[in-house]
Amino acid sequence: MSKRAVLEVIALGVEDAVAAEAGGADRLELVTDMAADGLTPPVETFAGIRAAVDISLRVMLRLADGFAAGDADGLVRVAGEMRTAGADEFVLGFLDEHGGPDLAVVERIVAELDGCRWTFHRAIDRAADRDALRKQLADLPGLDAYLTAGSSAGVDDGLAVLVAEAARRGEPGYEPRIMVGGGLRLDHVPRLRAAGIDAFHIGGAARPGGWAAPVSADAVREWRAALDA
Repeated sequence: MSKRAVLEVIALGVEDAVAAEAGGADRLELVTDMAADGLTPPVETFAGIRAAVDISLRVMLRLADGFAAGDADGLVRVAGEMRTAGADEFVLGFLDEHGGPDLAVVERIVAELDGCRWTFHRAIDRAADRDALRKQLADLPGLDAYLTAGSSAGVDDGLAVLVAEAARRGEPGYEPRIMVGGGLRLDHVPRLRAAGIDAFHIGGAARPGGWAAPVSADAVREWRAALDA
């Protein structure tokens, strides 16, 4: 198995996707509306990106800002629509009012995904108990990654948590890959790589011109080089 670190880049449309692939991204996270921290894109956006690039695509399943599920029926419906359109990897994660995983909703969505691989996103960084959340989700089919900064405040604050969790890889609840994202900078990479972390997620870091500008292939290329060093 390749030891190359996974680089995932947020893509809002075809231009982002093409640039990210050209820069060396391994995977895209497809979202819309970054003002709400990333919601489910239109099916047409997925279809356009799928036709434009060959790398893996993970589609966000999130219909409203925040980490409460909200319209569970709508989430299940859009998951089905994306599956029908050909999507086979996803990103999701919802908390209940106590800060635990909203198992009822997550299980409904996962059933609709029918074995597809998926990431539990940064809702883990708002959980009341990260360890308990991991163990509650451990048996759900398809869960292969946690997108996390180690802290709701970002990687600067969460670095020690990320290193500690990486050391538990293989324990019950810790089998999924840690994908670090959320205030991630290039200067964090050496310590994270030394801890055995091999997946990284960037959004704003791929856009030197800000979120109003497209992904820069050169910026992605810089991250690819740093991860491969």
